[in-house]
Amino acid sequence: MPSIFDLARAQPEKVAVRFLQPRAELRFRELAQAAADAAAWMVSIGLQGGETIALLCENRVELLAFALGARRVGLYYTPVSTHAKPRELAHILRNSGARALVASANTQALAVQAGAPGLMPCFLLPSEQGDPALAWPAAQTTARTGDLDDGLPARCIGRDFLYSSGTTGQPSGIRKPMLPWDRRHEPDPEVAAWQRAFGFDAESVYFSAAPLYHAAPLRYAIRVLECGGTCVLMDRFDAEQALQALCTEGITHSQWVPTMFVRMLALPAELRERWTPSGMRVAIHAAAPCAPHVKRAMIAWWGPIVHEYYAGSEGVGMTAIDSHEWLAHPGSVGRARVGVLHITDESGRELPTGEDGVVWFEGGPRFEYVGDPEKTARAYNDRGWATYGDIGHVDAEGYLTLSDRRADLILCGGVNVYPREIEDVLGQHPDVADVAVVGVPDADMGAVPVAFVQPRAGVTDEDALRAALVAHGREHLSSIKLPRRFEFRSHIPRLESGKLLRRALRDEPSAS
Repeated sequence: MPSIFDLARAQPEKVAVRFLQPRAELRFRELAQAAADAAAWMVSIGLQGGETIALLCENRVELLAFALGARRVGLYYTPVSTHAKPRELAHILRNSGARALVASANTQALAVQAGAPGLMPCFLLPSEQGDPALAWPAAQTTARTGDLDDGLPARCIGRDFLYSSGTTGQPSGIRKPMLPWDRRHEPDPEVAAWQRAFGFDAESVYFSAAPLYHAAPLRYAIRVLECGGTCVLMDRFDAEQALQALCTEGITHSQWVPTMFVRMLALPAELRERWTPSGMRVAIHAAAPCAPHVKRAMIAWWGPIVHEYYAGSEGVGMTAIDSHEWLAHPGSVGRARVGVLHITDESGRELPTGEDGVVWFEGGPRFEYVGDPEKTARAYNDRGWATYGDIGHVDAEGYLTLSDRRADLILCGGVNVYPREIEDVLGQHPDVADVAVVGVPDADMGAVPVAFVQPRAGVTDEDALRAALVAHGREHLSSIKLPRRFEFRSHIPRLESGKLLRRALRDEPSAS
């Protein structure tokens, strides 16, 4: 694929990125210059090819500039959540072996609390809000100005070095090999599959309302830019503002998580009618399961432009499915686009169509969990296939349906119970805003399901709702899958990406 510098020469005045909060935009020439300045600074402080720089800032052009600059000079770039705790940031900095950190005025104190200035050079992005008492000497460093990437060293092609969200424990660093410099113009099979699945090209105008420190938003933004398309970015999600942007910014492609769908569907009908996008061609969702009734509602509202994919930060394989396919195969996440799908039992025996087992991908790219060779080994089997750790089955046409995470499976009286199936059923009740199911120890059954429920706004009678959910569950679930207890919460813990923090619920005293 072309680099940002190639595109700056080919289409210098085309808008590369537009930020909506606050409104600002950069053309390809300007973004490439910022990336060259960032790359030159990284080289000037002694970063060598294959080393890592950590990026701790909100959605702003410098984050993209440092990522693109790192790609140019053969560095790994590791985005870190601005909501990380000092302990979490310190773990990522140590585990990744980061040699430098980029922070903003909003995250400077977090970086100091994590001990970053004593470990590595730190670059503070310019802002009038910075606290002089926390200023770092390295913040005075001025990046060089020059003509695009002239004079920068020819190294491997840098890439992201991402950390899992830590929903099941300590965040894990996911690192893949870099491509050598002389292969920089070769087609990337992963990117080619992504383009085929969703139709991205130089005319694409891509919208995201998610933080760029998440894997998919950052990867998609970089890919869109390197396709020659335009990124339109919000710093945080607001349902009405996001809908308005779809209708006023010329958006062709957009990316969502199911929680965003739920919030947009909850808007008054008048607003949804006023801001129904007509020019958008593709709306992509992933990151967390989408309840079937929510997806049907989105397809009914936006038309058959809703696409879903299944993948992970590890990037070992991908499936994808469009609206027409999904309506014919409801609940499926599609057919393989990267890698070859296999379903096996725990012993490695391949299972027939329709039977649940571990989902494996054959032939995908290799990766490692940095500093954890045992976890890396568990992600691969003796045939070299890799797994994200999910349970599912394929139908006769090769469409994959996920049942649950392998780690979340509840073994109840010797029967496999999948929390996601129960969540899908309970989530269909009109008085439920969100729901999560976890397994808790039971002396008789080994483990039993317990449901944590966020009632819809205005629903206050928990006893009545509990009775209604028991009746609803008995109608749609076998008795062994019916939650033994219902706990009510003002909210269900989720990350901004929509991923459920099931571990937080398991750790609650009320869960035991």
